[in-house]
Amino acid sequence: MPRRLIRVTGAAEAPLRAALRALRTELDVPETFPAGVLADAEQAAKAPRLPSYDATDVPLFTIDPPASTDLDQAMHLERTPRGYRVRYAIADVAAFVAPGGALDAEAHRRVSTLYFPDERVPLHPPRLSEDAASLLPDQVRPAVLWTIDLDADGRTESADVRRALVRSRAKLAYEQAQRQIDTGTAEEPLALLKEIGLRRERLEAERGGISLGVPEQEIVEHDHTYELEFRASLPAEGWNAQISLLTGMAAADLMLAHGTGVLRTLPAAPDGAVGRLRRTAKALHIDWPHHVSYAELIRSLDPHLPHHAAFLQECTTLLRGAGYTVFRDGALPELTSHAAVAAPYAHCTAPLRRLVDRYAAEICLAAAAGEAVPDWVTAALDELPGEMAEGARRAGSVERACVDTVEAALLQDRVGDLFDGCVVDVKDHEPTVGTVQLRDPAVVARIESATAPLPLGERLRVRLTQADPATAKVQFAPA
Repeated sequence: MPRRLIRVTGAAEAPLRAALRALRTELDVPETFPAGVLADAEQAAKAPRLPSYDATDVPLFTIDPPASTDLDQAMHLERTPRGYRVRYAIADVAAFVAPGGALDAEAHRRVSTLYFPDERVPLHPPRLSEDAASLLPDQVRPAVLWTIDLDADGRTESADVRRALVRSRAKLAYEQAQRQIDTGTAEEPLALLKEIGLRRERLEAERGGISLGVPEQEIVEHDHTYELEFRASLPAEGWNAQISLLTGMAAADLMLAHGTGVLRTLPAAPDGAVGRLRRTAKALHIDWPHHVSYAELIRSLDPHLPHHAAFLQECTTLLRGAGYTVFRDGALPELTSHAAVAAPYAHCTAPLRRLVDRYAAEICLAAAAGEAVPDWVTAALDELPGEMAEGARRAGSVERACVDTVEAALLQDRVGDLFDGCVVDVKDHEPTVGTVQLRDPAVVARIESATAPLPLGERLRVRLTQADPATAKVQFAPA
């Protein structure tokens, strides 16, 4: 079946655009920045607080989606006699945002950048997030610069962090980076991303960490035309993520040693949840011997196989319950680890897009320098977990509602048509209700059977029974 495109015109009356505008209103998403915030951003962009240490001689590079301009991270990788050195520069948002000012208050109101098909709602004004604070190529920028030394197996031997002036030399897209690595044309700092990334992935497997390879459902825009696709991530994206994870783990260790911090935590899944997964694996005809760990099983699955993809989708339920844990003055919390990372971990690498990262960076800088954490940081710590939880709830609502709205617009004139799908979820106590995944178009939606239980993990011919962009409702039934 050919892919059907959704065309969004510039007119506010266009049905999909109107639905997205209504969604932003419903979710109380701020459309613009107050004039005072924009004025503060302009002033801060012209006069940031600059560090004395100059690291502009380090040839950093960034790897991001091609259209990204809010560049949080830049890296440089090199081989050392003992292993590797990772330099990871993070945008220094605190160089621009004064505690207690209008910019700071607005960031606490927004919490995180939100992504819609037709626009991005940034955490900070674009004058900062896409310009003065972004690690754009060939621009001198203030940054929080991590230096992490690894042994030959990729294990962390030492980590240090300080403020520095940096300059990125190149902005690479994931596809571009992957192509250079695959063809052997990458310069050593980029080529080492694979070498270090693979070693860090092996260490992740050793400690029982989990990276789910579920193909992502994403909205793709081409000249005001939108379509839904399932996209499998490139290996380079996984290696890049390992550098971020490495830094987040180093930050967590530094904060724990210092006695004050904010961690990203996730409790271990309860036995009941794992038991449910074992029953799901059996229903999907996936062999899961009792001596094989959950993490080992995940790595053995192929997300391109429908029954494996269905199981991986179910595995995401074990990742629910993540939050932020604050501690201070040496009183460590009961929970310090993130079950999926299988180690203590902190969010610190995306301050342009996530509020908590600015605070984690300040604590790490103080810890590395042997200094007290700034008062403005400790004063905000207790409120951060609640603020971030509310921000995550809103971001999740935005993501799901956007996809639901686009799905409904994609299918609104095809009610009654037949599609090939796969049942990826069935409710425990309602076996006639579940979720079906279509391959083309890339739709995931509710399915209800009149009588017979839904066949989990099996291919199924389905009929579209509802598609309403105004309510973002899409529903199928077995054909």
